[in-house]
Amino acid sequence: MKPMQISAETAIKLSEQLKLPIEQIMHMPKHILIAKLAELEAKQQEEK
Repeated sequence: MKPMQISAETAIKLSEQLKLPIEQIMHMPKHILIAKLAELEAKQQEEK
């Protein structure tokens, strides 16, 4: 599988927010990453 085509800065920010290693972020299938981002957004909305 090809690595995600995102910048290094984006990968670092996602790694910090999702609490996952950068390597895992870069090689994660796009649909799973989108689902995790949706979960993170829902969690942030709950906290507001």
